[in-house]
Amino acid sequence: MADTTVTPSPEPGSGKSYGVQIAYRTLSVRADEKQTTSKSPSDPADAVSSIDVHLLSVEEVYTRYSSHPTVGLELAAVRRRERDGKNTISPPPTVYWKKGLNYIFGGFNFLMWIAFILTILSYKPLGPPLPFVLGVAVLLILVIIVSATFYALVDWNASRIMKSIKSLIAHEATVIRDGNPQIIQAADIVVGDIAVLNAGDRVPADMRVVQASSDLRFDRSLLTGESEMVPGSLDATSDNALETRNLALTSTFVVQGTCHGVVFATGDRTVMGRLVKMSGETKFKLTTIQKEVWFFTKIISCLALFFFCLSILLYGVWLRTSYPGYDTASTAIVNSIGCLTAFVPQGLPICVALSLTVVARRMAKRQVLVKNLATIETLGCMSVLCSDKTGTLTAGKMMVENIAFLNDVFAVEEINERVAKASDPAVFSAFKALHQIARLCNGAKFDATTNHLPVQDRTIKGDPTDTALLRFSEALSIPELGVETSALQKSSEKKFEIPFNSRNKWMLSVVSETSIVEEKNVESTWMLVKGAPDILFPSCSSVIQSDGTVVALTSRARQAFATLQEDWSSRGQRVLVLCRKPIQEIKSGLAPNDVEDLMYTEMCDLTLVGLVGICDPPRPDVLPSIAVIRRAGVRVFMVTGDFKLTAIAIARQVGIITQHAVDTMQDVRAAASEKVAPKDYYLIKPSDDDPIRSLVLTGEDVASLTSFDWNVIVGSYTEIVFARTTPDQKMRIVEEIKARGDNTVAVTGDGVNDAPALKAADIGVAMGSGSDVAKEAAALILLKNDFASIPVAIEMGRLVFDNLKKVTLYLMPAGSYSEFIAVLTNVLMGMQLPMNSYQQVCYCITNDVIMSISLMYEQPEWDLMQRKPRNARTDRLTDWRLFFHVYLFYGLMLWPCAMGMWFLYMKQQGLGFYDVILTFSSWGDGWKGFSIDQLTEFVYVGESIYYVTVAIGQYGTLLSVRNRRVSILQSNPLWGPRRNLLVLVGMTGTVLICIVNLYGAGFQRVFYMRPIPGMFWGIPFAFALGILLVDETRKAIVRKYPKSFIAWLAW
Repeated sequence: MADTTVTPSPEPGSGKSYGVQIAYRTLSVRADEKQTTSKSPSDPADAVSSIDVHLLSVEEVYTRYSSHPTVGLELAAVRRRERDGKNTISPPPTVYWKKGLNYIFGGFNFLMWIAFILTILSYKPLGPPLPFVLGVAVLLILVIIVSATFYALVDWNASRIMKSIKSLIAHEATVIRDGNPQIIQAADIVVGDIAVLNAGDRVPADMRVVQASSDLRFDRSLLTGESEMVPGSLDATSDNALETRNLALTSTFVVQGTCHGVVFATGDRTVMGRLVKMSGETKFKLTTIQKEVWFFTKIISCLALFFFCLSILLYGVWLRTSYPGYDTASTAIVNSIGCLTAFVPQGLPICVALSLTVVARRMAKRQVLVKNLATIETLGCMSVLCSDKTGTLTAGKMMVENIAFLNDVFAVEEINERVAKASDPAVFSAFKALHQIARLCNGAKFDATTNHLPVQDRTIKGDPTDTALLRFSEALSIPELGVETSALQKSSEKKFEIPFNSRNKWMLSVVSETSIVEEKNVESTWMLVKGAPDILFPSCSSVIQSDGTVVALTSRARQAFATLQEDWSSRGQRVLVLCRKPIQEIKSGLAPNDVEDLMYTEMCDLTLVGLVGICDPPRPDVLPSIAVIRRAGVRVFMVTGDFKLTAIAIARQVGIITQHAVDTMQDVRAAASEKVAPKDYYLIKPSDDDPIRSLVLTGEDVASLTSFDWNVIVGSYTEIVFARTTPDQKMRIVEEIKARGDNTVAVTGDGVNDAPALKAADIGVAMGSGSDVAKEAAALILLKNDFASIPVAIEMGRLVFDNLKKVTLYLMPAGSYSEFIAVLTNVLMGMQLPMNSYQQVCYCITNDVIMSISLMYEQPEWDLMQRKPRNARTDRLTDWRLFFHVYLFYGLMLWPCAMGMWFLYMKQQGLGFYDVILTFSSWGDGWKGFSIDQLTEFVYVGESIYYVTVAIGQYGTLLSVRNRRVSILQSNPLWGPRRNLLVLVGMTGTVLICIVNLYGAGFQRVFYMRPIPGMFWGIPFAFALGILLVDETRKAIVRKYPKSFIAWLAW
């Protein structure tokens, strides 16, 4: 936690400081087109083993790379070294032939290939070479080509959109060049650059550590897979470059401390670049929805193959022997292909692929980076959101609002006015000590390029709390009291520092101050400390009054400060206490760790200088966003390291806490003391009838919680604030919530201390302005820090799942039911095929697809964000309710209508029900007085009628499945919030396809399509209306009686 000074320190008063905080912000290994030619050994493993820079001394490192500890690289050297190429890692090569095979044979296409091969065999050598059979084969191969092309285009489009989002991320790093710290693009780093890294930053290139704080820690999990923090050091700890601790390697993170490093490898020549080269291609992972669809595909494919084989078996074992002449081998195969095509909802994989593009485009519009599209699907299941406070719920733009001494309180804007009005300014002498601590015990720094601007407009690198104190101290000027920043910096020199961390909750600086006493320079050494009042109060024994006099810190004074802290905290302010203590000068030559130990022993008998109240207003979009999230059935918890009262105040402002009474640990213990045997963990959640209850717990409480306590917390409370928590406790909170109630937990955060919880969550959401560690751990990054994007993402996750369910429900009644019934009646009932193989294939890949695509562009239903979150474990894409509606509701209305139209037409031709069914081989020349040509023509027209009836009848199914509960009167596709003109386009398109099929001369000649009488065009519209009206009646019952049997069956 101390800086090991390897570089000469600037002279006091010089104003120079090279400890500039890094501004590098990135998400993942940058992978661009390769722009460099490697000059290292061709074998990546040999190149890694040949690294020896870690074995050199610090001076030898500077010499080897022609760099300087304070100057860095000169501009001319940078220009020369830029010729070696950009600091980018080439992506692993894409194996295009594998992707091509996946497009061609993936999804349902392999069934189409089976159907195509069998059709070709039926054309020759199994049967006479009929144009119809060849036409079906050509159609099947066209289906395969079009599907494969479509999958490829959608995949390419989604990848292109995702790549464009990633390009929005800033890739920057801070380096020292020509003696000045500069912020540059990470891709422009060259070998020999001195990079400056701080906690939370990603290492932009391979570098040798040449200056480090004693608490330097790296996260190398991306490189090694190990989650433990690795200490950094200046000296080699191993001959192996991958194990030594004095190298900072690309794509690892600084999770604690600070360091400077000399870059020795960039781009493809880094260790990570060589590992990428060795690892080969990136493995493809299915998203959650894709897994569900793939599971559904396997079931449907097995059913299709089973019934196809059964049909062929029945022909070979029964029909061929019992009814010779009924079917030839070729005809039996072609007719049975209907089983393969009938069960294939060809539009489903297309709609899944489309959903990826729709999601990517919507996310790009909101500048939300989704690392994996599965994240969006998982967001649809989110049941608990654990949010950090500072920088996530609040704007992260802190300002000092109040100052308090033992005997006086100031608002910041009235300080100068009150000092000016005072008869003797010396009564406010305490401001000099307060200014000293606020300015010198501070980890933030101004960007030198903005020093010419007013204080409020300058760019600052540092955390929000330090930033607020830095602006305050820089702007505070009281010449009468000697309070002036420039004079303070000239007379002070920082000797040692322990940065703030989430465990200590304080920061310590040791400074030497030179003052003139009786024309002599007198040097004094101060230990300056700032931090959480509840942590530092016990270490204080004295206090400064506003006039600068020091008095003992009595219990009454402690109570006064505690009361003031509670008052400010209850108004949402973060309260810090500033302390100091004179100490002896630190002996030179002491090791940093020894100095650190010494400082810990000095952390007693501090003088309390004053309290500082810092306000950090909530983001304006948080309150309405949390209201939307809570209406969606998602519980929102605050998990913060801040003081309890501050956390509760902010939680009330943003709508996380709405109840007046807030329970505490005592209430939890009282409920848990009953020791009732816990229910199954997945049942531990508040019920709909439970009242809303609020709870606040501190980190100290969390550390003592038992399993019974957690059961009460997760199962009884809707509103929870966890305050004063450490990173480990945040992670435990997430894991305990995940383990109960089938919860899908999302975590939002922006700091290093949020990273463990972000990793542990089902969905980690990081702010774009957050640390690199947080962004790496997260699955979703809000590049504009737009909290309102979270409810949009939740809605999108639900919408994608909802629309895919609608697509499945729409496709199945006609495809896998009405068409299959046609094959079934032909094989088992001895009836002529009412829908031939061409019509089945054509319907599945044209009529059905063109209408189902419109469902993927449906807008959310009005109640989508008022439903309970989907349970990822139990609520599947296809469940028994969906199959009930497919086979016993929509499908049970559609296929009898189509079959009825077939029999009606035959009746009009003089053939009754029993003249058509169970005829088998009797259907031939002379049957019921008709010639074979007449009978064949009857079948051709009847097939076309069946085809048109199914196509138009699906209008009713399409309009029905658009809404789960709402009436079409409130959500029609032509106008209003649910307008979807693609529905009209799809319906028009399917009729046009029918017209082309029936009236196209080529289709009539090759596929035996025939024009049909006008009444058979009109009646199917009545059927469609009937299906819609029956479903509207069902929905009305569901709305009127939400707990009825009909509602229980609803999908």
